[in-house]
Amino acid sequence: METQTEDLMKLQYGRFGISEQVYAFGEEILASLRGRFERIDKVAEYNQLKVVHAMQQAGVSEACLLGTTGYGYNDLGRDTLEKVYAALFHAEDALVRPQITCGTHALALALMSNLRPGDELLSPVGKPYDTLEEVIGIRPSKGSLREYGITYRQVDLLGDGSFDYDGIRAAVNDRTRLVTIQRSKGYQTRPTLSVERIGELIGFVKEIKPDVICMVDNCYGEFVETIEPTEVGADMAVGSLIKNPGGGLAPIGGYIVGRKECVENAAYRLTSPGLGKEVGASLGILPAFYEGLFLAPTVTASALKGAIFAANIYEKLGFAVVPDGSQERYDIIQAVTFGSPEGVIAFCQGIQAAASVDSFVTPEPWDMPGYDAQVIMAAGAFVSGSSIELSADGPIKPPYAVYFQGGLTFPHAKLGILKTLQNLVDKKIVYIK
Repeated sequence: METQTEDLMKLQYGRFGISEQVYAFGEEILASLRGRFERIDKVAEYNQLKVVHAMQQAGVSEACLLGTTGYGYNDLGRDTLEKVYAALFHAEDALVRPQITCGTHALALALMSNLRPGDELLSPVGKPYDTLEEVIGIRPSKGSLREYGITYRQVDLLGDGSFDYDGIRAAVNDRTRLVTIQRSKGYQTRPTLSVERIGELIGFVKEIKPDVICMVDNCYGEFVETIEPTEVGADMAVGSLIKNPGGGLAPIGGYIVGRKECVENAAYRLTSPGLGKEVGASLGILPAFYEGLFLAPTVTASALKGAIFAANIYEKLGFAVVPDGSQERYDIIQAVTFGSPEGVIAFCQGIQAAASVDSFVTPEPWDMPGYDAQVIMAAGAFVSGSSIELSADGPIKPPYAVYFQGGLTFPHAKLGILKTLQNLVDKKIVYIK
């Protein structure tokens, strides 16, 4: 019976153009990961219970699933959801809104609402994600922080990925108002930061200047560990609902959780002075927000398994991968450095070919807004741009690394990775011994 099932599985993968050689290579890698996957499931189980407890604690009811229109006054579901997020993150308050359009918007909102002209923003973990460069004003853009007289300073990580504590101490000054800490790697091949390391960095900064606001860009990191940055001293944690916490169901949205004053500042900036959190209709979107959050721990676990599978496949083939195949994971992103544009393009085209939506589309590099180089993106998703779904992208510039993430289920992530490998084999970029 087992042999028959295996033969049927090979046949099914063959329908996607996966050769028996590529399938066998994947199965060999997968067999070595069973114990690791069990540990991921334990974290997911813990986080699932945490979500259910937060929902019960906030008193989620059927009435919370009904939406409002117009001004959105007295929106029970919206206000209760924000209580759920505050409880989950052990925070004083939360802003969770469909009016926050994406992760970059959420970060810009948190920064612009808590900084004032004459303040300085400090990044002690090096260059931020590309789309924040225009928000900050590193690259000129209308409405940037720089245009409002807010300066920026950064301290790069040391060569081994550790914090440059001496450099950070020298950079903090009287004008340093907010410190931004990017948890994930972005389009870099540096290590992702664990919540524990983030806590150590925040503690160090607060010793130098206790009143500084510490904000964590939490994108791609939610539910990977059993704790979140607001539990280790972060004044704000910021993220997108079309990544981990939306569970693949949220069609839009972002969140800011943390100290009440910081969150209130963001609410007044999102809507209007005098209105703040009181307005903002939920427009029937709440069931997706609640159910997506409910599913988020297990969906994140599936994405993690896919990232680990990809790391071990490409590491065995001799490519540089970050994190490597055995390292602990602190986000869902897997970087693979191919060293050539052809490798990045072939990988992304393989991911697209494995999609349920738009599998017939062939992605190509293009001049995407917010980036300083052409970018290729593979995203055949139910929610446009959702990077908790099977997706991959990368800038077409040295070192020519691709960034893979997502997979609502592990079987789909597995198919995507095998399809990338098959595509690279067919194009003679990769050879399986």
